[in-house]
Amino acid sequence: MKKKGKERKHIISVLVENHPGALARIVELFSARGYNIESLNVGHTEDPTISRLTMVAQGDEKTIEQIVKQLRRLVDVFKVRDLTDKKKLDRELLIARLNTDSSGKKEEIMRVATIFGAQIVDISDDTYTLELTGDEEQIDAFIELIKPMGIKEMARTGRVAMVRALHGETFN
Repeated sequence: MKKKGKERKHIISVLVENHPGALARIVELFSARGYNIESLNVGHTEDPTISRLTMVAQGDEKTIEQIVKQLRRLVDVFKVRDLTDKKKLDRELLIARLNTDSSGKKEEIMRVATIFGAQIVDISDDTYTLELTGDEEQIDAFIELIKPMGIKEMARTGRVAMVRALHGETFN
């Protein structure tokens, strides 16, 4: 039996034509080969004809290398990079609605929000809705702290990432 390499999360960034079907072909590639996409974000770039996909996928080096090679073969794809070991900026967005059934809970939520730099973006009689942008570890830590307060609902984007512009290194 062949020994498999160490698996870890990889951040893969893809520049792709911004037209119908391009994303479907990428997702189909992953699905057909049994690869799981842990998070996926898509948005147009400074050029509205090009979209940037940021994916997080779990795998060993050989598996990720294969994914990158197969992505590069797709007709709609301009460029693919595994950003995992690059100097990069990466962020996630979290929106969480919390129960505020007591004044003590409201104060605790405001205290935790202040510590993490979260913003209260909506208030009702019995809820506060918070917004937080940060790296994966910061978002995870924040969620662990607010869980006991009573999360009614939450949405999390997954990661977006760009290589830092050090020494002239850019994606394009």
